[in-house]
Amino acid sequence: MITGYKPVASLAAAVFSFMVVSPASALEIAQAETTQPTQGQAGSKGPDAAISDQKIEAFAVAYLQVDKVRQEYSAKIEATSDATAKKDLETEASKKMVEAVQASPAISIEEYSAILTAAQSDPAVAKKVQAKLQDTAPTQQ
Repeated sequence: MITGYKPVASLAAAVFSFMVVSPASALEIAQAETTQPTQGQAGSKGPDAAISDQKIEAFAVAYLQVDKVRQEYSAKIEATSDATAKKDLETEASKKMVEAVQASPAISIEEYSAILTAAQSDPAVAKKVQAKLQDTAPTQQ
């Protein structure tokens, strides 16, 4: 039985969704790829787990960097008519988004994904993230 994972298919799905949904979709898939299937690993805290203000701040900084990549590549992808070139740009964008999160020493891809998921399902977390994004955005220019 082949137990490998298929990053190319996952990546393609992520890229198409990141262009439509948010800058984090590619990272969610990348996080699933980098976190190999390990049975019995304790680490699923769920969206109700307390998220520190430091992690929310780190998330906001990383999110803004990921969003810059999304904006840059979105324009390039829209301007490209060749399907192969678009796919290549989408793959490159996805990798750059992952690198943007990995470049932050204060947050991992797994933490980024967990906070994103929590913000999407918990209005209290979403409010904290939104406030931190507004506070952080002017300093990221």
